Amino acid sequence: MTTHTTDSADVVVVGGGIGGLANALALTQKGLRVRVLERAAEFGEVGAGLQIAPNCTRILEHWGLLDEVRSLGVTPENIVMKDAVDGSELTRLDLKDVEARYGAPYVVIHRSDLHGVLLRACQRAGVDLVTDVAVTGYDQQDSRATAIHAAGRETAAVVIAADGIRSVARPLLVDDEPVSSSYVAYRGAVPAAQVEALGVSMRDVVVYVGPKCHFVQYPLRGGDMFNQVAVFESPKALAGESDWGTPDELDHAFADTCEEVRAGLPLMWRDRWWRMFDREPIPTWVTGRIALSGDSAHAPLQYLAQGAVMAMEDAYVLSEHVGSQLESGATADSLDWDVALAAYDAVRPEHCRRVLTTARAWGELWHHVGDERVWRNEVMRSRDVHDYSFVDWLYGPTALTPEQEPPMFAAV
Repeated sequence: MTTHTTDSADVVVVGGGIGGLANALALTQKGLRVRVLERAAEFGEVGAGLQIAPNCTRILEHWGLLDEVRSLGVTPENIVMKDAVDGSELTRLDLKDVEARYGAPYVVIHRSDLHGVLLRACQRAGVDLVTDVAVTGYDQQDSRATAIHAAGRETAAVVIAADGIRSVARPLLVDDEPVSSSYVAYRGAVPAAQVEALGVSMRDVVVYVGPKCHFVQYPLRGGDMFNQVAVFESPKALAGESDWGTPDELDHAFADTCEEVRAGLPLMWRDRWWRMFDREPIPTWVTGRIALSGDSAHAPLQYLAQGAVMAMEDAYVLSEHVGSQLESGATADSLDWDVALAAYDAVRPEHCRRVLTTARAWGELWHHVGDERVWRNEVMRSRDVHDYSFVDWLYGPTALTPEQEPPMFAAV
């Protein structure tokens, strides 16, 4: 579906996933010409469900996309956390109350549906969408940046690298590798009819937390589909073996969980699994006129459900700083990109550092064993259902400056 034009672009975005399309849409809505370079033969996403918290649905509304997202997803009533061993409830978030508190809903949606919303919006906005382009390197000149690929070069005032956890651009800023957590995720999105006999909730996000494992369930596509995610620590990964995360490890990891969890395991896709990696936080994402965005900058572990959310926040923040200049009289040609990129770089790396490190700690809490599990359960059961001290820093309005970043919660 290449729509490549010969006109020059103000911005080149490398990567046509959720983060890349979000950047392209947000900047195009400000009046810039944006070209997206996608390495695949067509734009698309694989995977299953995504949870979109209020800090992102607020942005989707700003972009005019929230109604379509809600129509394709589900607005659940609660997030319910249960013990994976005995099935007892530990705590919950009332998501109707969450929407009232933060002024934006909590939505769950299939990853491909969200990607489709962004793709259609980019097409309507006139984004130049180019496929079959694998960027292999970058170059910079005075006030220009270039993405290099087999067929040539794409030069613009700015290049945004939204090219994922194994980003080609990240080595321009830091010499590091993805960090393995030794955990594995199995997913399974199935027609709702297949889970009717299991007694699952079709109105809640349910998370079972257990010894070195957890299990997530929630409806998708207006309740027509049901999504499950099974995550566990791989003994083979810990032993340094290469074939880690295999189905026999899945079954063994959940052998001692409650009946509700074990009943859902046969519905998992067993021909594919996702090894859980993240990236160490880095203090800057910008070098010259090249900026990292999304997983290239801050690939997280999934425990806070903020991976796609952070990518869209990145796009929003950069575009708002660009927009403020344009509203003050700048044009695409006179825009001071150094100022806009510096403002972006002043706030996003620190926020995402918080998310990355908190996600790691949250995952450890979920997976406690023995006496630590007992302590965790007692602490969670003691929480008031309307206590938002642990999510206010996350679900509130996205900070555009460091001064707007809210304080973190006090650790227990």
